[in-house]
Amino acid sequence: MKLKLSEYAHTLEFDEGALDLFISSLVSDGWLSNERYCEQFIHAKKNKFGRYKIIRELEEKGIEQALIEEFIAPLKNQELLYAKQVWQKKFKLLPSSKEEWSKQARFLQSRGFDVSLIKKILNSKEE
Repeated sequence: MKLKLSEYAHTLEFDEGALDLFISSLVSDGWLSNERYCEQFIHAKKNKFGRYKIIRELEEKGIEQALIEEFIAPLKNQELLYAKQVWQKKFKLLPSSKEEWSKQARFLQSRGFDVSLIKKILNSKEE
C-alpha cells in the first residue's frame, strides 16, 4: 500500500512521515488488515491456482509466513477438488500418451499444484 500511495504522495505534498502516519491510522482504525487481505486473496485465487503459487504470491506481497500458513491450512483439504476442476476445464480427457501426461502435469505444476495431487488426477481411472 505504501508503494502505491508514495506515487501520489509527492503531488499531495506528503512527506515520508506523513505517509507512514496515514497508513498506521488506516491500520489502527481497521481499514487495512493483512489478515483480511490474506483471506480474500486466497479465496479469490483458490479456484485457479494451487497452494504453492498462492503462497509464493502472498510472500512476494510481503505477508508474514505465519499468517499465510494460518489461512492456507483450510485449503489443503479441498485442493484436490480445485486441481481437478482446473484440469477438467483445460483438458477434459485423461492423457493417452507419456507426452500428453507430461504436458498436463506441467500445466498443473505451473498453476502451483503439488506433484502428489497431479499424479492422483492424471493416473486415475475415468469416472
